[in-house]
Amino acid sequence: MADRFRITLAQLNPTVGDLAGNAAKARMAWERGRAAGADLVALPEMFVTGYNTQDLVMKPVFHDAAIAMVEALAEECADGPALAIGGPWVEDGKLYNAYLILRGGKIVSRSLKTHLPNETVFDEVRIFDAGPLGGPYSVGNTRIGSPICEDAWHEDVAETLAETGAEFLLVPNGSPYYRDKYDTRINQMVARVVETGLPLIYLNMVGGQDDQVFDGGTFGLNPGGALAFRMPVFDEAITHVDLERGPEGWRIAKGEVALLPDAWEQDYRVMVESLRDYMRKAGFAKALLGLSGGVDSALVAAIAADALGAENVRCVMLPSEYTSTESLEDAEAVAQALGVRYDYVPISESRAAVTNTLAPLFAGTEPGLTEENIQSRLRGLLLMALSNKFGEMLLTTGNKSEVAVGYATIYGDMAGGYNPIKDLYKTRVFETCRWRNANHRPWMMGPAGEVIRPSVIDKPPSAELRADQKDSDSLPDYPELDAILDILVDQDGSIADCVAAGFDRDVVRRVEHLIYISEYKRYQSAPGARLTPRAFWLDRRYPIVNRWRDPS
Repeated sequence: MADRFRITLAQLNPTVGDLAGNAAKARMAWERGRAAGADLVALPEMFVTGYNTQDLVMKPVFHDAAIAMVEALAEECADGPALAIGGPWVEDGKLYNAYLILRGGKIVSRSLKTHLPNETVFDEVRIFDAGPLGGPYSVGNTRIGSPICEDAWHEDVAETLAETGAEFLLVPNGSPYYRDKYDTRINQMVARVVETGLPLIYLNMVGGQDDQVFDGGTFGLNPGGALAFRMPVFDEAITHVDLERGPEGWRIAKGEVALLPDAWEQDYRVMVESLRDYMRKAGFAKALLGLSGGVDSALVAAIAADALGAENVRCVMLPSEYTSTESLEDAEAVAQALGVRYDYVPISESRAAVTNTLAPLFAGTEPGLTEENIQSRLRGLLLMALSNKFGEMLLTTGNKSEVAVGYATIYGDMAGGYNPIKDLYKTRVFETCRWRNANHRPWMMGPAGEVIRPSVIDKPPSAELRADQKDSDSLPDYPELDAILDILVDQDGSIADCVAAGFDRDVVRRVEHLIYISEYKRYQSAPGARLTPRAFWLDRRYPIVNRWRDPS
């Protein structure tokens, strides 16, 4: 029997629906593996379709085309190593999430996903049928078990594979990022290694899809849980990994352990990669945003420059009579530091025209929120006109604190196609700006150095829709608000939990009320990068009309 088994691990970035493009990536990886003398070339879960397909994969013409693409790929990759690729599979009229093994021009084996995730962003129970517990597949004389993603988070699949002769585990994943998730993955996989006594390779994809970013970080564990290698997070990479057989069975040869950045860097990378891939996969090359002089739009401008390059970003200042001199100066300074295009489009004349048009209908009423929102909606109108005229995607700039309590104008500053900071609380916005000023990485296309000057970060936040306005006029100060939101939203806690944490009951009740009445806004808001397991969209699905309030 062979004493060495080489796997080529393809940590690549598929595009949902691009069957030919994804198959071409797989073929490229296979050719790299063949040149390196690999026995097996492995790609992640559902790679041929891209992931997460949601209901698209249920469409018969789509999953039939995906299966046909894998069959064609098998014929093209007949002369060389085996190829393992994730994709849909239909058997006895049932649709499965499968891992397909290609060798000698055919699909020779398949593993079917047993445990279908049905929480956070996943809804696989309504999409796929659950496969039965099965045994390993053979590549040459070596028997390999492949629990598919969620299957490796449950002990029964891995234990069944070990009991039926698997010599090591290869786990294909489509596992999206949330903060500190790597530690959770490692802990789960160590448990499988300890239970089975087998080496384990965790293969994850990379790339952005809608709100999710798959962060790679493919790794291998030897019996006992020792880390044998780790591939980079977020980057496409192809790595050849050797397993060597000794008296105690297979062991993964020691390889390079790539650096794992801290949570601040990973969050920022996710916001950059999600915007970059969303734009690229949707067919947009350029972006624009309203640059107000505030911290949120400054951070989005920096993210856009890092994702797309400064030459592909347009920032627009749309001042009214309430815009302060400091905001004008700060916005221009941010644009200059980033090197992006900066346009100045005052809205005073447009606002006067709308005010005069509505004056007969508004006669006898007091000016208030309606008049303030006219300014925001005028800005949205003008920005959307620029977007339509020049083919630039409009980015929105509302942070998670504002998205949670509806502190944004629907059809105004909420207008746009993507929001990179949608899952970033305001208190983290401040710290992320400071992090970006102090750090620069090769994957950032924007300039190094201080790009958001301290006056932008340090001044009291304001929408500047009326004289001397501050966010704190309408909301608790952000440290307090964010702490309450963390309990109510991220921890699914109650008013009583907030009170126990030291917050005023009446303040908490008001925040809870704002969260619930803002649901209709979130249903109409742009998608944005997911940073936590309780991001607003698929992670948290609430009814728009909802009369219930926490009585505690």
